Amino acid sequence: MSAPRVLFYVQHLLGIGHLKRATTLARAMTEQGLNVTVVSGGEFVPVIDDRGMNFVQLPAIRSADRTFSALVDADGIGLSDTLKTRRRAKLLDLFGELCPQILIIELFPFGRRQLEFELIPLLDAAKVAKQRPVIVSSVRDILVEKNNPHRVEEMVKKAKAYFDRILVHGDPDFIAFDKTFPRAQELADMLHYTGYVVERHASSNETKGKGEVIVSSGSGAVGELLLRSAQRIRPYTYLSDVNWRLLAGHYMDEQVFKSIHSAAVEGVIVERARPDFINLLKNCRLSISQGGYNTVMEVLATGANGIAIPYAGGQETEQTLRVKLMEERGLIRQIPEARLSDKILIDTVNNTQNQKPSRNNRINLDGAITSANLVASWARELKESYA
Repeated sequence: MSAPRVLFYVQHLLGIGHLKRATTLARAMTEQGLNVTVVSGGEFVPVIDDRGMNFVQLPAIRSADRTFSALVDADGIGLSDTLKTRRRAKLLDLFGELCPQILIIELFPFGRRQLEFELIPLLDAAKVAKQRPVIVSSVRDILVEKNNPHRVEEMVKKAKAYFDRILVHGDPDFIAFDKTFPRAQELADMLHYTGYVVERHASSNETKGKGEVIVSSGSGAVGELLLRSAQRIRPYTYLSDVNWRLLAGHYMDEQVFKSIHSAAVEGVIVERARPDFINLLKNCRLSISQGGYNTVMEVLATGANGIAIPYAGGQETEQTLRVKLMEERGLIRQIPEARLSDKILIDTVNNTQNQKPSRNNRINLDGAITSANLVASWARELKESYA
C-alpha cells in the first residue's frame, strides 16, 4: 500500500526561515509514513537538511532588498513573464504527476501575494482535481502588521475559498493568532494550533561550540551590522577570553563576508552558517542572534542564554513582537535593531554574567510532530472518504 502523498510549497525571499521550517515539518511527516515532496521557489541553501523527502527546486526568485520592495530572479533582474510561465508550468506539472492527498501552501493567503501568478492556478487545479486533496495553509504564529483593511479582507476570502485547514505554528498561550490577524475568529473552524516548530535533533556527543559565544545572523543576506558589532565589543565583555563564533548567512555578499573574516583576531571564528547550529546552541555559553522564528525557538529548546536583536527592515514587525513577548517572560534579552550600539551590546552581554540557562519556558515546542500527526490523520480521513 503506497504512502499518502504530500506536496508542500514554500517560498523564501530574504532569509531561509520559511524553508527551514518547511523542511523540519517535512521530515516529521516522513517519520509518520507520509511521502513528502517539498517544492521550493527560493535560492538553493546548502545548510538545509532535505533527507527523507523529495526536494524540487523551481527557477529561483528572491526579494530585491531588505524592504521586500520587489521580486527578482537569481541574477537580480525583475521577474519576466517567461520566468513566471516556467515556474507556473513546473508547479502544475508536478501537481499533476503526484496527485497528492495533501497540498500544503506555506504562508499564503496571509502573505506571498506577489506569488499569486502561480499559487492561484495551483489552488484552482487542486479544487477541480478528480480526487481533490485536503488543502492546507501553513503559517507561523505572528503576521507582519497589515494597515490595509482591504488586504485583510482578501486574506479571509481566499482562505475560505481555497483552504480546508490552517496550521498555525505557535502556542495560543504565548500569543494567539488573532493578536496579529484580528479576523482570525472568522476562520476559527479551520485553525489548528500546533505549537512551535523546532529542530530538536541535537547530538549528545557533539562538543563543537562548547563554552563559546555563538553570534548568528541567520542564513539570509542581512546581519553585517550584528557581526561587526560583535567583533568590536568582544574585548570589553566578561567573555573576552572564550571563543566567539560568528556565523554569516549564505546569502551575505562574498566581499562583505571576506571583510569580516579578515578582521577576525585570535579567538574569533568567522564562517558561514552551519547545519549543526542546534548543536552549537546546546553547547554554547551565550547566543547573540537576530530574532527569527527558528533561531529564538531553538535557543529556547536548547536552554541557551540568548540575546536577540530582532530584524526590523522595511515594515517587518514579526521578530520585534515575538522577542518582546519572550523578554517579558524572562526567556531572552533583546536589543531593538534601531538601538544597537557597542555600549548597549557590551552592557547587555555583561548583564548575562550570572544568568543561568532557562530550562522551563512553558511554551509548546512540539509543533513538528503535532503538525505531522494532523496531516497524517487528514490523509487517512480522505482515503476513507474515497473508499
